[in-house]
Amino acid sequence: MNKIAFDNEKYIKMQSAKIMERVNRFDNKLYLEFGGKLFDDYHASRVLPGFQPDIKVRMLTSMADKVEIVIVINAHDIEKSKLRSDLGITYNQDVLRLIDAFTGIGLYVSSVVIAQYVSLAPVDNFKSQLEKMGIRVYLHYAIKDYPSNVDFIVSEEGYGRNEYVETTRPLVVVTAPGPGSGKMATCLSQLYHEHKRGVFAGYAKYETFPIFNLPLSHPVNLAYEAATVDLDDVNMIDPFHLEAYGITAVNYNRDVEIFPVLRRILKQITNDDIYHSPTDMGVNMCGLCISDDEVAREAGKEEIIRRYFQALVDVRMGVANENIIQKMEVIMNKAGLTAEDRKCVIAANEKADQTKGPAVAIELNDGRIVTGKNSALLGAASAALINAMKAEAGFSDETMLLSPNIIEPVQRLKVDFLGNNNPRLHLSEVLVALTISAQMNPVAGKAIEALPLLNGAQAHSTVILSQDDINTFKKLGVMLTCEPTYQTKKLFHPAK
Repeated sequence: MNKIAFDNEKYIKMQSAKIMERVNRFDNKLYLEFGGKLFDDYHASRVLPGFQPDIKVRMLTSMADKVEIVIVINAHDIEKSKLRSDLGITYNQDVLRLIDAFTGIGLYVSSVVIAQYVSLAPVDNFKSQLEKMGIRVYLHYAIKDYPSNVDFIVSEEGYGRNEYVETTRPLVVVTAPGPGSGKMATCLSQLYHEHKRGVFAGYAKYETFPIFNLPLSHPVNLAYEAATVDLDDVNMIDPFHLEAYGITAVNYNRDVEIFPVLRRILKQITNDDIYHSPTDMGVNMCGLCISDDEVAREAGKEEIIRRYFQALVDVRMGVANENIIQKMEVIMNKAGLTAEDRKCVIAANEKADQTKGPAVAIELNDGRIVTGKNSALLGAASAALINAMKAEAGFSDETMLLSPNIIEPVQRLKVDFLGNNNPRLHLSEVLVALTISAQMNPVAGKAIEALPLLNGAQAHSTVILSQDDINTFKKLGVMLTCEPTYQTKKLFHPAK
């Protein structure tokens, strides 16, 4: 059984109370900049086992009548058709996805802000598309010398030039498809307009990581550094918080660096010194809802090693700069980790040495490890998955789930009719074949029923797997790493 490190119900109560406390501190109007992922926060669920990926939106729905959502997208991201790499969709498409997702669970999306607006065909077309769907769109503009020229920023030529976003509820959650979209600038622009109208509105920030009340070297916080290694984020002690209160709190470099300017902007708008540190601005209660620190520590360490392998693979595939490997090695050293601290890595490499070919090892949630190697019928990943299903279903290694007379026709279809060079079955093909076999073979049916037990298992491959296999492992909840090695010496490596 998976060990739990996070109390979701406690989080909903504490987080909603903390946010409403901040709302009430101001004139019943708070602009809450929501960093990170509101939906599908799988990083948090990996480093805080038990954390439900949608718990943040569940928390918001607990006070849905007080919440409205504003989504911000940067005009330059629209122009460049910027992609969300995790979803494979553009930021434009993700705005629509987010609106559907929020409204689907009863949250009110009031409008979309196009930040740093410039009149370009893709930008204007997207604006028109939203308006035809009945979505209100507001335009915010680039401000010269932002964020250093505070006097100009907090003026009619600065924030005053932006369109005022009309909102009606006490808590305005400002979110975006990704970083750099303009969430903070949108919040501060709104504060300027609200105060001009005599409304003492406030600003606060929600960032899940780093967790302010965990030590700087805590594996959960180091895992955040690993996750944002490409952004050059570095965790650090908040010097402003330490000076103001004598209390050690963890924040990250970008928030610490911008705080003096942000503090001046807030004081210029409100005529009050609202916050004394970046940590003061935060409202995240995650760290107070960790129910088992040791489990969280181990999960954080696993995530760091997984991120290390991902960095190696990204560099090997040419999608990342080599300097991220050095950065990841620094984080690994901070955490006192090596690649061999991941048990399935050792098992996979030992299997590869024995068989002189690719191998995959899966560590089940109870600690058992199963392996798989290439054969004429199955790839190493498929063999390992079948062996894992047999182990979870209580079958012996000799139990046959898929007979050759089922696999071979699929292979002929792949090679003779679909033009594939690789006849071996991928994970998705194995699962389809097993599902069909289950109609006649009860053993296959029981193996399929054991699939949910693989959620949270760890896997390692001695070669870079196909995108099909990577995606299938991800859908099953199996946390995969790969060695930065291709199975063949070909220059072109297709997804399948």
